[in-house]
Amino acid sequence: VQLQASGGGLVQAGGSLRLSCAASGLTFSSYDMGWFRQAPGKEREFVAAINWSGSNLFYADSVKGRFTISRDNAKNTVNLQMNSLKTEDTAVYYCARLRRSRNYGPPSQSSDEYDYWGQGTQVTVSS
Repeated sequence: VQLQASGGGLVQAGGSLRLSCAASGLTFSSYDMGWFRQAPGKEREFVAAINWSGSNLFYADSVKGRFTISRDNAKNTVNLQMNSLKTEDTAVYYCARLRRSRNYGPPSQSSDEYDYWGQGTQVTVSS
């Protein structure tokens, strides 16, 4: 399984970025996917998750209303559209795959339940 995150960069506060994660080596349409982030000196935190069919989305309170997670099962990609970015959104962003397939519960926000991780993409928001 390989997850390749891209789309990070430097943006001014109030701006937008779109992150993408390309997956290979798995039956992508069977797995929930999540985005997490880690800022310098802080623990990794949950950002957003989407279930395997794309019908159930879950967001951290800190990004709700500003970020949108989506997926394209035909292209094996999961995306994170980030609008109204704040300086506190600065972090390395990681995509990850839920450990179990065909999860019929809500998407998980616990990093312990994800087993494969992308390499991370840096997002820097300047004031």
